[in-house]
Amino acid sequence: MPSLVGSEMCIRDRTTDHIVIIGGGIVGSSIAYHLCSGQHTATAVTVIERDPSYRRASSYLAMGGIRQQFSSTANIRFAQHSIDFYKGLDDKLAASKTDIRVNFQQRGYLFLVNAAMAKRFEQRYTLQKQLGASIERLNVETIHAHAPDLKLDDIVFGLFGPEDGYAHSKAALSGFRHLAITAGATYRTATVTGFITEHGRVRGVRLDTGASIAAQAIVCAVGAFTKPLAALAGIDLPITPVRQHLFRCGLPCSWSYRFPMVIDPSGVHWRHEDPRQPGDQDRIVVAYTKLDEPPGENFDCDMQRWNSEFQPALIARLPALADSVLVEGWAGRYAMTPDHNPILGEYPKQSGFYIASGFSGHGLMMAPATGRAMADLLTTGTSNMLDISAFDPERFTRGELFWDDAMI
Repeated sequence: MPSLVGSEMCIRDRTTDHIVIIGGGIVGSSIAYHLCSGQHTATAVTVIERDPSYRRASSYLAMGGIRQQFSSTANIRFAQHSIDFYKGLDDKLAASKTDIRVNFQQRGYLFLVNAAMAKRFEQRYTLQKQLGASIERLNVETIHAHAPDLKLDDIVFGLFGPEDGYAHSKAALSGFRHLAITAGATYRTATVTGFITEHGRVRGVRLDTGASIAAQAIVCAVGAFTKPLAALAGIDLPITPVRQHLFRCGLPCSWSYRFPMVIDPSGVHWRHEDPRQPGDQDRIVVAYTKLDEPPGENFDCDMQRWNSEFQPALIARLPALADSVLVEGWAGRYAMTPDHNPILGEYPKQSGFYIASGFSGHGLMMAPATGRAMADLLTTGTSNMLDISAFDPERFTRGELFWDDAMI
């Protein structure tokens, strides 16, 4: 595709099915892969990524959880599709001659439910079963079969998703990028500095390199950077970066079983992290979403929060972890919307500008389904396989927020 200098004549001569994706993280790379593979095979897909090291990418810093346990049809369907994809992702990667492996461990998600939460979790369980999600309702005795050391005095039941689990987040990002490139997508290291528009339609992007690229469609998949990027096209999107703390700690011994992802009623949740090499220390990764965390570009990890917010709840639930040793802490980032659900689709007031952002902590989890849905939308004009209407970009303007109470 020839670069442009803003010429309207060049824009009219563009390749009609060239799609530019801004953001080469896991969501953008999944869209690129799906566009270039299978039934879609777009002629040209260019992915613009300003930082190929991905050191501040949300998925690079994520916990890697993947679950079906939501309370809305849209999210459950997206998660079901994504889990099926992740099951076979390592086979796809092996077939493409790379040693990248996401190591999706289906050890389950275990939500511990106390009396105050019971009604809404019963409702959630009913919907999940209706939609065919793999979910089990556990009594207290059965919970101990999955995690024998848990203290359950205040717990009335648990919900366990045996097909749920977690993947290696950095490998998942690398894997999707590799598959996209192998399928034919082109990645360019650059920063978008502006958009080329014509008669109310976005026709291309301008880059800090001085080049311009024309396209039939532009996809914004930059996560927490969405608001300033969209503003360059005159679009105001309510997506803000919010810091998320995670801690890794070493277990006092080699644990006799593997933890699923355990979600405590306090909001603290943890999962096992398998040793990379024989003899490595057994570890867990612990997370907790602080609901009143101030928004902003903040990657500083407040290590004191381990002592004040994380460790007390962890030890109260599992006293045997009192002797675990803090190894490290880091700050990731959520791209948060007002209802904690993504924005997917074409922005109606700026034709040609598509959004796949604002996943509020579930970008890695939903990346396969998002890639398929957006590829369908971009190439056929609709997403019939996966319904994205609940994630409509205009819902905030209308005051019709989409809520799912299973956000953690």
